[in-house]
Amino acid sequence: MIDLHTHSLFSDGELIPSELVRRCEALGYKAVAITDHADSSTLDFIIPRIVQVAEALSKNQSVKVIPGIELTHVPPSLIASLTRQARELGAAIVVVHGETVVEPVSPGTNRAAIEARADILAHPGLLTLEEAEMAAQNGVFLEISGRSGHSFTNGHVANMGRQAGAALILNSDAHSPSDLLTRELAEKIAAGAGLGMNSLDSLLENSQRLLDRCLSSR
Repeated sequence: MIDLHTHSLFSDGELIPSELVRRCEALGYKAVAITDHADSSTLDFIIPRIVQVAEALSKNQSVKVIPGIELTHVPPSLIASLTRQARELGAAIVVVHGETVVEPVSPGTNRAAIEARADILAHPGLLTLEEAEMAAQNGVFLEISGRSGHSFTNGHVANMGRQAGAALILNSDAHSPSDLLTRELAEKIAAGAGLGMNSLDSLLENSQRLLDRCLSSR
């Protein structure tokens, strides 16, 4: 398993990074990205600490730990500059909190994230086919979410992504230990999104492809 969207207590997660990674190791994960919520007020505080702990944990546990960030509820006009800043600070993966139907995310966030070439557009809600096509062109991965509420539109996201030829990946968006996905549950989430019972391997191949891309650019 590879999960490129999780949270620690550096934002609203319940676990310190070490416990989060250990729990992933116990589940047999190959890699996990710690992508805590941030805006311009916390970006330079969170990322260096995640970079530091990711390096230490990767050397001492079997799980590859990827430092990342999730830009969350920021004005769309700031997404491009914050994406650049996050990468300069050491974030290997930049996630943008998309226009989920269960939170008041600013309209235009999906498009701004895609135009900024963020790595992952998380739980993008009722994204349009045009946005999905832009994501395919810009190499932005669209997320199938394991998180309650955000998962309401998984079927729509999968449909738009497949029509547009955009890359889909499955992440837990874990905030607590119970949110981490077993392979069995991940298979059911993928099937529930209309991708079929045998689709998880292809989703994980996309995750590996994104992981390789992000690590090669560092």
